[in-house]
Amino acid sequence: MPKSENTFSSWRCRLVQRAVHAGWAWLQRTGSVTAERPGRFRFGAMGTGTRLAFPLGTVFGEPWIHLGAHCIIGEQVTLTAGLMPDLDLGAEPILRIGDGVVLGRGSHVIADTTVTIGSDCYVGPYVYVTSTNHSYDDPDEPIGKQWPRMDPVSIGPGCWIGTGAVILPGARIGRNVVVAAGAVVRGVVPDRCVVAGAPAKVVRRWDAVEGWQPPLRTPAPVPIPSGVTPEQLLALAELEAEGMGETA
Repeated sequence: MPKSENTFSSWRCRLVQRAVHAGWAWLQRTGSVTAERPGRFRFGAMGTGTRLAFPLGTVFGEPWIHLGAHCIIGEQVTLTAGLMPDLDLGAEPILRIGDGVVLGRGSHVIADTTVTIGSDCYVGPYVYVTSTNHSYDDPDEPIGKQWPRMDPVSIGPGCWIGTGAVILPGARIGRNVVVAAGAVVRGVVPDRCVVAGAPAKVVRRWDAVEGWQPPLRTPAPVPIPSGVTPEQLLALAELEAEGMGETA
């Protein structure tokens, strides 16, 4: 009899688990925000194919937020324009995100003044981008009560921002820049380079004659030949898996 009870209990747990997973998947689909299903949000612009994943992070000032097409905004991503909700920020957008941008889970983009993220940027999880920093000019006044400093931020197209990076007010990042995980970026970063550290420094640059300097330590990946279909790639993967099984 105990064995029968355990079997019933296990079956019931599996049933509940499936129901929970199905319910959560339904919530994720239904709670996501798109141009066709914006819910309560009224973004200044939102391109075709862009989606904010559920559960959402903090979002306010959306009339001054312009999102390009085919962007992926991960779960718990914060997007804000202005110091607080319900402010009139004028006619121009404050936060501009280009086409094809990916913002990883838990990232924050805080645009109290202009923040621009160029097209085809890939931002890892838990990245913090802000145009505002606390000031501490008065040593006797609590820092949180002192008026903050603001400086526009721009991130050029084609950049890769690693996990946990911090982009500080006034940062001007060029195009096709790699920002290493955990880097703290301020000031001007030139095109086609790699920055790392806190504060971030250029650790690799692209030279039109000599290529990457210092040279890359790993060979470049071999691109997929033109004309190869997804079905052919799948068949090739299956053949490689069979070959590995035979050698094992």
